[in-house]
Amino acid sequence: MKRTFKLGLGAVLFILGTVFFFIPGTILLQVIGLFLLASEWSPARRFLKMGQKAMSRSARRLDSALLKRKLRAR
Repeated sequence: MKRTFKLGLGAVLFILGTVFFFIPGTILLQVIGLFLLASEWSPARRFLKMGQKAMSRSARRLDSALLKRKLRAR
C-alpha cells in the first residue's frame, strides 16, 4: 500500500511538473516526483541521475560565465 501511494504520488507530481515546465511555474514538482519514483522504481533512477548530471553541468557553465563577466567588468 505504501509503495503504491509513493508511486502514484510521484507520478502525479512528475506529470504536474512536466505541465508546469511548459506553462509558467516551477520545475520543482517534477524533481520531487522523480525523486519519489526513483525510490521505488529503478528506471526512474536513471532519469534522476541524468537530470542531476545535467543540472551540475549547467550550474558549472553558469558559474563560469558569471565569473568571466565579473572579471571582464573590472
